[in-house]
Amino acid sequence: VSAGLERLILFLYPSFVVFINAVFFKQRITGVQKWALLLTYLGIAIAYVGELTIDTSRQGLYLGSFLVFLCAITYSVYIAGSGKLIPIVGANKFTAYAMLAATAGIFAHFLVAGHGELLAASRALWGYGLGLAILSTVLPSFLISQGLKRIGANNVAIISGIGPISTIAQAHFFLHEPIFVAQIGGTVLVVLGVLLLSWKRSSAPAAA
Repeated sequence: VSAGLERLILFLYPSFVVFINAVFFKQRITGVQKWALLLTYLGIAIAYVGELTIDTSRQGLYLGSFLVFLCAITYSVYIAGSGKLIPIVGANKFTAYAMLAATAGIFAHFLVAGHGELLAASRALWGYGLGLAILSTVLPSFLISQGLKRIGANNVAIISGIGPISTIAQAHFFLHEPIFVAQIGGTVLVVLGVLLLSWKRSSAPAAA
């Protein structure tokens, strides 16, 4: 899948957080939240149909989309759980534990998959990998945990609304991926849905 479509599908995670809270923490889904969820999934559908229209021959599109969808579910579990655990164990300690668990999973996958040839990669490739690991994974994880601690999950979700837009723009300029009307329309609906969902959730306690 393209980077833009991947980011749109992954950005479904706030809606999954709502479902998790409704099922496990018995938080009622309001009418506004239902409209926000409708906007979000409608945006994904429009962008996805547009992606199929642009390129119907791409191999692995459905499987890739499904895997990203599963990633959105697991990430929503992480966000929902972190909101409960960070106040107890602290942001830095929680993130360190999470990174250690992720590292163990990566090494386990490496041993099972048997890609020993990766160890013989060039220094440049190792440098790129190290940069991605530190700048794009470890550092953002600590920043998100600190953000969750200081402003809460709802405000973090609102600010992360820039994510799909930023990804689509960078994919266009650096990876030369095309930008099409359906993608723009779907992105607008997804971002509006998430912003509406998060804004109403964050403003509800103040109104009460």
